[in-house]
Amino acid sequence: MRLYVGNLSFETTEIGLQDTFERFGTVSDVKIMMDHGTGRSRGFAFVTMGTSEEGTAAMNALHSTDLDGRSLTVNEARPREERGHGGGGGRSFNSAPRSASRRY
Repeated sequence: MRLYVGNLSFETTEIGLQDTFERFGTVSDVKIMMDHGTGRSRGFAFVTMGTSEEGTAAMNALHSTDLDGRSLTVNEARPREERGHGGGGGRSFNSAPRSASRRY
């Protein structure tokens, strides 16, 4: 079961999260999401528990509890939403350039 863990302190580490969640079962993966520009935590992580029972136990026990001075938000992770590949600007690259369509 994959869990979303939000409201993390910048001081929280993946090892610290793993230790916290291992009290409820097997932790197969921990990933704190990082900001590529600053290299700092974005304030949330994903923790994958071995079974749904372990994940539910961890979620129920740890939601709204304190870790490193912050009250955690722990929910079941939702599937990632598809993002469009729009580049902005509204320009269509399938049409001919404007100058090619002018008649003189």
